[in-house]
Amino acid sequence: MTWYDLCEKVAAITFNGVTMARNDIKVLVVDDVPNNVKVLLNILKEEGVSLSFSFSGIDAVKITEHEAFDLILLDIMMPNMSGFDACKAIKCNVKNKDTPIIFISARTDVESISKGFELGGVDYIVKPFHPDEIIARVNTHLDLSHAKKQLAATLVHESQKSDLKQKRLLDEIEQSQREMIYVLMEMMEMTSDETGQHIRRVADCAKLLAHYSSQLDSDDESIIFHAAPMHDIGKIAIPTEILHKPAKLTPEEFEVMKTHTTKALDFFPNTKRRLLNAAAIIAVQHHEKWDGSGYPKGLKGEEIHIYGRIVALADVFDALTHKRKYKAAWSMDDALDYIKAERGMHFDPKLVDILFSNLNEFLAIVQSTEYYEL
Repeated sequence: MTWYDLCEKVAAITFNGVTMARNDIKVLVVDDVPNNVKVLLNILKEEGVSLSFSFSGIDAVKITEHEAFDLILLDIMMPNMSGFDACKAIKCNVKNKDTPIIFISARTDVESISKGFELGGVDYIVKPFHPDEIIARVNTHLDLSHAKKQLAATLVHESQKSDLKQKRLLDEIEQSQREMIYVLMEMMEMTSDETGQHIRRVADCAKLLAHYSSQLDSDDESIIFHAAPMHDIGKIAIPTEILHKPAKLTPEEFEVMKTHTTKALDFFPNTKRRLLNAAAIIAVQHHEKWDGSGYPKGLKGEEIHIYGRIVALADVFDALTHKRKYKAAWSMDDALDYIKAERGMHFDPKLVDILFSNLNEFLAIVQSTEYYEL
């Protein structure tokens, strides 16, 4: 039986619309000759795939803009838009770039066949064809397409598993860093109960400053909250008679006290771990001043890490408003007047503005008498 005989035989078949079978696999048949479409639909309907059809390249492009197909059978010689042009337009849509397209045409010249493959076609079937040939080639390319999708899904799954393993590893590393910091905190708290409460309030104030800073995100908030308690870790190495002296330090003693910033590095050897690195930055830089008059390096302005600038303000604000062995607590008004006067000198102006713009939240922290675990 010739192609044209088959067309005549199938032309009498009545088909009722777009979908010929219900299945997850969807095939689109495109040909401007209705009899040709009927033939292909009749051949493929026994394969149990979901079949759709179009009588023009233009309509086929529109259909594929809104609906995804597992395979497209595309005639070449059609009016208004050829199969080649339709293929280009269909492949331009990102969601269709991997959709296999099989060209079906009576054109047998090498140029046409080559062009079909160059445009992204996966096969080229010459009319007239045998039904078994259509079935074999369609099933082959559906199987190949399915295999590619499975491979892609497997790669994504493996990548996700790898990402999950890496996240778990990073979480474990971060947890170990926190545990190390907690141990160091306990060492600090052994020096006095006053120190323990102070470092908790500083952590809360620092987190709140980070929260309102446009430079930082939620990750920074968490990092600074857990790292800020280490700002005075170097004081463990300061002689007790200086650290707990109930009177004002002599110039010589103050020079020793100032070394607590650099001695902190003994507890944080050169590390790329984010949490420990943040703790080291804070411990070394929290006595630097915006105008460059601080220590240990005399850093100025944004030369000081934002973490260091934040803890500098949080530390002084809390220290002024609480009693120490060598001084009485300042009144809140006096403390706030001092902070305001030191805006742009001791402290980052933007951070001071954040404090005063959200003052009630900061007052709730420094006036709190609660004692809790970080």
